Amino acid sequence: MVVVFSPPLEQLAPHGAHSQKHKKHGMNVQVIARPDGTPLWFSRATPGRTHDLTAARAHGIVQACLTRQILVLADRAYQGAGATVRTPYYHHREQPEAYQQFNRDHARLRAPGERAFAQLKSWRLLRRARCSTRRVGTIVQAVHTLLTCTYSG
Repeated sequence: MVVVFSPPLEQLAPHGAHSQKHKKHGMNVQVIARPDGTPLWFSRATPGRTHDLTAARAHGIVQACLTRQILVLADRAYQGAGATVRTPYYHHREQPEAYQQFNRDHARLRAPGERAFAQLKSWRLLRRARCSTRRVGTIVQAVHTLLTCTYSG
């Protein structure tokens, strides 16, 4: 999820991207990245209130990975997503040592992939965005192009 600063009350977007709880304007962007953290695909933006698993299903990520038998390392928000999605165990401190070791290994393998999120969140343009989800989606695609293109000039 990309979290951006709250706009003044008169500029609040009518499309539901402003969180009254967090007092911020938020968007949910799904990212597919290689294990080394290179972003491969960014989804279109959805309002921040959209749950991660709901957004992944809406974009077809879960079904595509299931049909192609692609192993996905995801966070706890994706529990119940399917057979190819691996998530850490809940209440890991109360679990046996084998479960705790699984969570540590899972976090270690996932850490480089989190780099794609960090690259996206580092763009000030997205942190200060106060526009519709459609426009933020276009900005995210432009950022993806800038992140992945190579300039030989």
